Amino acid sequence: MAISLASLQMSSTLRPPRILMHGVHGVGKTTFAAGADAPVVIMTEDGLGMLKVPHFPLATSYADVVDALDALLNEEHAYSTVVIDSVDWLEPLVWAETCRRNGWASIEAPGFGKGYAEALTVWREYLDRLNNLRDRRGMAVVQIAHTDIKRFDSPEHEPYDRYVIKLQARAAALLQEHCDVVLFANYRMSITKADVGFNKKVARALGSGERVLHTAERPAFLAKNRYGLPDTLPLDWKAFVAAMPQPEQP
Repeated sequence: MAISLASLQMSSTLRPPRILMHGVHGVGKTTFAAGADAPVVIMTEDGLGMLKVPHFPLATSYADVVDALDALLNEEHAYSTVVIDSVDWLEPLVWAETCRRNGWASIEAPGFGKGYAEALTVWREYLDRLNNLRDRRGMAVVQIAHTDIKRFDSPEHEPYDRYVIKLQARAAALLQEHCDVVLFANYRMSITKADVGFNKKVARALGSGERVLHTAERPAFLAKNRYGLPDTLPLDWKAFVAAMPQPEQP
């Protein structure tokens, strides 16, 4: 079909969000996702603990993940949110599938990063399925990831460490671009300096145990959002939803 100016649109329809969440160990990422509206979890790691939330059996292959996503797409159900816990444990399954298709012994067998580049094909197929769930079934998407600390070589400043998604760099970039929201979960901390004598001071980290979500990128961590959210929110699904823009009334 030919494209013309008559095809221009200006839609304010608010679709369910695609969320990628990373954070420090034990901060409550899975608990946050379990608080979503009618969630169902696709587990690639056994991380639910005592949480009672509907979930598929532990996925041990990429095919298991695909089957779960296809079941949610094609079968009747009342779930509103699909949770992937976690994408960094999904990554080895993606690598194994890439190797199977190409007859490689390992993801590094082709050399020079070619295996990781080819794995992006499988990652894109996975993201297409998530998009189908969002677009055709109206489901929100929450992908959980662990975090890592890596050196960042800035072209403008001295190198520094920052929290990043615990994925191979190309896969991390692809998932971040795909999502509408990238959240970083951490404990709220403050730094004080204590005098230890001899004109020396020691920096000490103080924390109250309060857990927060960061929604905008800072030098110390990756985050983003397309909704104009406050920079920091409580680590609570209800607080997140309350901060989200609401659909316009007809």
